Amino acid sequence: MKILILGTRERYAKYIPALPFIRQQELIFLPWDSGEEEILRAGADAGILFVDAIGKVPGRLIERMPRLKLIHSEGVGYNGIDLETARARGIYVCNNRGCNAGAVAELSIMLMLMLLRGGIAGDLAVRQGRQMEVKERTMAEGGRELSACKVGLYGFGDIAKATAARLAPFGCETYYYSRSRKSQEEESRYHAIFLPREELIARCDIISLHASVTDETKGLVNEDFLSQMKPSAYLINTARGDLVDNAALRNAIIKGKIAGAGLDTLSPEPTPADHPLVSLPEECRDRVILSPHIGGITEDSFRRCHFHMWRNAERVVDGHMPDNIVNGL
Repeated sequence: MKILILGTRERYAKYIPALPFIRQQELIFLPWDSGEEEILRAGADAGILFVDAIGKVPGRLIERMPRLKLIHSEGVGYNGIDLETARARGIYVCNNRGCNAGAVAELSIMLMLMLLRGGIAGDLAVRQGRQMEVKERTMAEGGRELSACKVGLYGFGDIAKATAARLAPFGCETYYYSRSRKSQEEESRYHAIFLPREELIARCDIISLHASVTDETKGLVNEDFLSQMKPSAYLINTARGDLVDNAALRNAIIKGKIAGAGLDTLSPEPTPADHPLVSLPEECRDRVILSPHIGGITEDSFRRCHFHMWRNAERVVDGHMPDNIVNGL
């Protein structure tokens, strides 16, 4: 079967598992952001399509690939894929849910700690010979420990659970919000307590986003959301940039409505240098820490993701149902 891969050959070669199935397939590689016509010229007859987690697979492209059986995200995200068109045609859409949960959780906590302890500003101060100036100011103003914070996880999927598990040894109070409350056993396992949405936003010192992008959640962090947060609270986003209203967060940072933000994801991506949350006024730049959407990018997580993708491809080629189906088939 022809497998069309929207990703670099070098990356796939590094993480490809030792499965005999793979050698029996025809692999076609294109850049992740290839245009529709380029994709069709190379692989209109492909049976399987592997795409970057932020890649776009519109319905008109799906309709023009008559042999397509599976569209698989290389990561967890899949909001760029037209799920309805794929479902109508009986094409599975799958993701790698859970494969990078631990990696993203680690980066979420790193952003929390860097914000609380002034990681970027402190590094710069030492390099500029201003160590004592910052040290004296910190002693006068005080610093905050993660253990003293109430951390709210907005969403409670695999990444949020991995974050909660890693927060437990710090000794902080961890809360979560999701559309349905989890069992007492699950809450005990992850040391996390359910709070209603408004109470979570208002009570917590750190709000960490772990929701997927849907019509309901797009732009959920808007002016109203931010107005409910404490002025001393921080926002963490290692989920998707589309969850945040950029203008509203920029305004909240500039006006001191919240203490700051740690962002591994921004919308749009690639992120331009004049992005509203990148080109902040100098006096408040230290209150935002940016990361280049690398939360889930580790060698370990990529090996897990690629093994899962190829196993799912093998299942489909053999006439079986894959797992982690996200479009309801």
